[in-house]
Amino acid sequence: MKLARVALLAAAFVAAVAVCSAIGEANGQERAALRIEIDGAIGPASAMQFEEALAVAAERNAEVFILQMNTPGGLVTSMREIIAGILASPVPVIGYVAPAGGHAASAGTYILYATHVAAMAPGTNLGAATPIEMGGPMPSFPGDDKNNGPEAGKDPKNPPAGNAKATNDAVALIRSLAELRGRNADWGEKAVREAASLSASAALQENVIDFVARDTTELLQLADGQTVEIAGRKKVLATKGLPVETLEPGWLIRLLAVITDPNIAVILMLIGVYGLVFEFTSPGAVAPGVIGTICLLLGLYALNLLPISYAGLALMLLGIIFLVVEVFNPTVVLGLGGVAAFLLGAAMLLRIEGPGFEMSWAVIGTAAILTLGLALLTGSYLWAARKNVPRVGAQAMQGLPAKVLDWEGSEGHVLARGERWRAKADEPIAVGDNVEVADVRGLVLTIRRRNVRSDGARQ
Repeated sequence: MKLARVALLAAAFVAAVAVCSAIGEANGQERAALRIEIDGAIGPASAMQFEEALAVAAERNAEVFILQMNTPGGLVTSMREIIAGILASPVPVIGYVAPAGGHAASAGTYILYATHVAAMAPGTNLGAATPIEMGGPMPSFPGDDKNNGPEAGKDPKNPPAGNAKATNDAVALIRSLAELRGRNADWGEKAVREAASLSASAALQENVIDFVARDTTELLQLADGQTVEIAGRKKVLATKGLPVETLEPGWLIRLLAVITDPNIAVILMLIGVYGLVFEFTSPGAVAPGVIGTICLLLGLYALNLLPISYAGLALMLLGIIFLVVEVFNPTVVLGLGGVAAFLLGAAMLLRIEGPGFEMSWAVIGTAAILTLGLALLTGSYLWAARKNVPRVGAQAMQGLPAKVLDWEGSEGHVLARGERWRAKADEPIAVGDNVEVADVRGLVLTIRRRNVRSDGARQ
């Protein structure tokens, strides 16, 4: 009986140790701080990186999620995706502008305002959140001097009419985020309307951020005890001494970060189109077709992730088609038209631009010139090759000299290429005349007089 009790106590002890160990592991997992670093423009790759990392943080029930930024801004669409993720996050998000010398300009300012806790490293800055206007100021219309006159745009409170809508929308967004997080809404509006910027210490004084931290260790110490609201519930952060784990982006996100540059996407599309053209003109080469297909699909996939104008894309494709036709049927007109359509399409391609997502005219112009040059060079070689194709059969007989052997009326016989041929003519011919073959119909030659100058050259 005693032996059974001892065995039962031992089993209970082992079970208790196992449960405590499991709880300890779970607690250790819950008390982790996960971090990602966004270094560069905010775009589709950044939004995907943030979404995937936040999902991992929620799955692992992390104590906090640190979003470390050093960005000049980026696309509005990607910025709004990140903000929506922060607002719906079950894990508190700490926005941290770092390292020293970094900044959170434009889109980065909005994202920092949306985070549950905002912090900056010494020597960093934020602001300059004015939306970028596409295509320059709108033209002036009669009776619209207030927003489109010569003074429009000089006063930050009187932006051009074409940009007023985007500016007001941005102001409403940053004010709503400031009110949600208890931050300085007036300065946020100033950052949008006047492109104002602040240093880290000034941002702390203006109640734009919660504190200044030199590194993530100090960041977690200062965040400890902060009260944040998650899904309508208040939560006190316990972050002091938490281990920090950095989540690195996967290969797909790294690839997207490269190909979603609109200039890279356009170049990939050009390589793809010409790769397929070379494959169709030289069947069996395989490599141009494979490389071209991959590049074309990557380019189109990247453009699909960007806010593009399909009219601009259609113009670019039309220009490429004209240039391809120019290769096989040189006219110069098609080549110039193709370049014009390509450049116009490039100018219209992006509906919204942002830092790191602008069309480079140096790249586009160089691509257009090289493409036109390739089309003209290839076309000239094809044209020369067609002219030098050896003539055969009846075509080869045309223009050959012949000797009249006998002639009566409009018919007779001639000697051409060492052979005796029946011949006819539409003009008077006599034996001894210099003649040449004008046409061949069956086995009958049509001949004509051959005028020769005194120096032996044909007239």
